[in-house]
Amino acid sequence: MTLQKKATIVSSSVAVTLVVIKLIVGIISGSVAVLASAIDSGLDLAVSLFNLFAVSNAEKPADERFNYGRGKIEAIAAVLEGAIITASGLYIFYEATQKILHQEPVTHLDISIGVMLVSIVMTGALVLFLNHVAKVTQNMVIKSDALHYKTDLLSNGAILVSLVVIYFTDFFLIDAILGILIAIYIIYSAFELIKEGVLVLMDVSLDDEIVAKIKEVIESEPGVTDYHWLKTRKAGNDYFVDVHLVFTPDISLLEAHRIGDNVEAKIKKIDPKADWLINIHLDPYDDSVINEEEDEKFGETAVKK
Repeated sequence: MTLQKKATIVSSSVAVTLVVIKLIVGIISGSVAVLASAIDSGLDLAVSLFNLFAVSNAEKPADERFNYGRGKIEAIAAVLEGAIITASGLYIFYEATQKILHQEPVTHLDISIGVMLVSIVMTGALVLFLNHVAKVTQNMVIKSDALHYKTDLLSNGAILVSLVVIYFTDFFLIDAILGILIAIYIIYSAFELIKEGVLVLMDVSLDDEIVAKIKEVIESEPGVTDYHWLKTRKAGNDYFVDVHLVFTPDISLLEAHRIGDNVEAKIKKIDPKADWLINIHLDPYDDSVINEEEDEKFGETAVKK
């Protein structure tokens, strides 16, 4: 079993535990913050289960139907996770405004505070674990999950603060006020997840820093006189690179191929954790203008360096 798959199983298990505890205490105490946190943990469970499905499918090798693999399912998971988190934030916002309007008291503060302390400890440990896995695997699903649970950690901290304030001051509105602030933060975090997922689905290029290093590798390679049509994109942990390298007309195919292999090897060293799929076209002269005219003829757009 891969590390990222283990991570989704661990996060699902933590979510189940927190849902049961928070839901029971939230109903008993009447705290909108605890109840909202229970709902959020329930959504966490649904998201973690979907992430397990996404990771399992993304790891499948390329085949005759999916020639480039299924890496983009990670981006789909991120978008769906962001949508679910947004719905969670909107629900918390609604419950908080209802709390302000009706000013219902919060009871059983002792057990509520205890539950939130347990939740913070469990969620904090999970965030550290997911961050480690995300750093090692560069998996977008795990990265999204880590950010999601980090949001939970901060919201749980805010809930704990509100319960402590109520315990010592009887200022019940703090529960609803912090609930609104939590909702706003959750929705903001969800937007970032959705944005990143959508960009991957739209074949956004690799990070500017990585593209700059790719160009540096090509430009510093002896024997390459020029290059054009450098294109990059990513899907999960797969990094795709297409480029045309220009040589002198008298170079042998064997030598040009050797240089191309050398460029490919150096590009892969930029990020050894990624799975690079590099397609290098060898040109004996700069044919970018000819190719561009052909693309315009057929309604395509050339991407030059």
